Amino acid sequence: MTTTTAIPEFQTSKKTRIMYSLVSLGVATISEAIAGIIAFYIVDVKNLPVTWYSTFWFFYTIYNALNNPALGYLSDRTRTRWGRRIPYVLFGGLPYAVAFSLIFTAPFDGRDNPVGLLIYFGTMIVIWEGLYTAIATGYYGLLPEMFESYRERTDVAAKMNIFQTIALVFGAALPPLLADILGWSGMAILLSVISVIAIYVGLPFLFEQKQLKTDTSFPFLQSLKYTFMNRSYLTAAGAQMMRFFATGTLQTGIMFYLKYSLKVDEGLTTVILGIAFLVAMFSLYPWRNWVANKLDSRRTLMIANAVMILGIVPMGFSPNINFTYAAAIVLGIGLGGLVLIGDVIMTEVVDEDEVKTGHQRAGMYFGMSGFLITLSGLFISTVFGILMPAFGYDTLLEVQPQTVDLGFRIFLTVPTTIGFLLAIFLLWLYPLHGEYLKKIKETIAKKRETSHKEKELP
Repeated sequence: MTTTTAIPEFQTSKKTRIMYSLVSLGVATISEAIAGIIAFYIVDVKNLPVTWYSTFWFFYTIYNALNNPALGYLSDRTRTRWGRRIPYVLFGGLPYAVAFSLIFTAPFDGRDNPVGLLIYFGTMIVIWEGLYTAIATGYYGLLPEMFESYRERTDVAAKMNIFQTIALVFGAALPPLLADILGWSGMAILLSVISVIAIYVGLPFLFEQKQLKTDTSFPFLQSLKYTFMNRSYLTAAGAQMMRFFATGTLQTGIMFYLKYSLKVDEGLTTVILGIAFLVAMFSLYPWRNWVANKLDSRRTLMIANAVMILGIVPMGFSPNINFTYAAAIVLGIGLGGLVLIGDVIMTEVVDEDEVKTGHQRAGMYFGMSGFLITLSGLFISTVFGILMPAFGYDTLLEVQPQTVDLGFRIFLTVPTTIGFLLAIFLLWLYPLHGEYLKKIKETIAKKRETSHKEKELP
């Protein structure tokens, strides 16, 4: 008679999973603020001409994209007494928050000194973004290392995204309201304090596996070759890129849409996004338990992208704010699935690559994923810079022409729908599912089991 030992669902404690997830609140709060309000702040509040902003953002996005693989590769090859990933979080957290605060203390106005505003804004956001990439690459690179099974990763992802949903509320939904109360600089300082507290409270619970601390991977060009020849990476990261293009367009356009299309106070962005984010948060465990753990990451993301389309299309025809509130509920449901599995699917790519190459290259893969996701910002700013002037939007006008109503409705719905459809198509091409994915997981599990047993030997 043979007996089998049940494999526990979790190898880490609940406290470890919660505190790891808490760090994501600090990382995401101010990055979501940049994604959600920076265009409105610089263009509509500080009066930088929209063409100047779009042109700068084009080149900034190229820099932003290129530093992702560079810092990801550096993370894989970092050798310190703290490990490969943790030093970036440890030493980058405080400067990251300070740089964010300084972005919103711009001493220039675009009406009087657009050159000064552009130089100040450009310098500060370049510094901030480099720090963000370093911290995020180190932090997310720990995900496949600290949490080894699919079910554990989906549990951590759910907890992470509860905190990230709170970060979305803090960073994307509340800033307009906070800016009215505290001013833009006061808002930025408050979010920076929240970020620093979350990062450094969770930091002591981060750990790295001993056998991976000295894994230095390949030379850079060879590492790039292996990454870009990986079909699983190209399709998964491409789908993420299209998803972030769609959601980034939504975040960029929502305040303009409310102000110029629905003719309501743009401060209601807080309510719209708050509804979507809270619904997303409450849907995380239903997505995990009823969809993700019964299907797989690929099909879960395909369904979530489809739900987002159902929520975004009606906003183009919304007659009033109440209709938009209803659409936000649907968007929240779809967003819950997207944020739950977005990082989990990349851990599968990391596992497959480790089986093929013998190296755990999470830094490179999360960095390269960031590279493609960042390029989505290039598309967003390009579409914004071309589409809105075509409909008559001009930051120097006291009163915008009526045509901007249609322009912002189109900007909010058409590019986003295209992005979600392309994400579904790329996920359909994603090869890491079914029996092939099962074999990868079994191989990784055996490798980890062997490594743990060797560590226990005297």
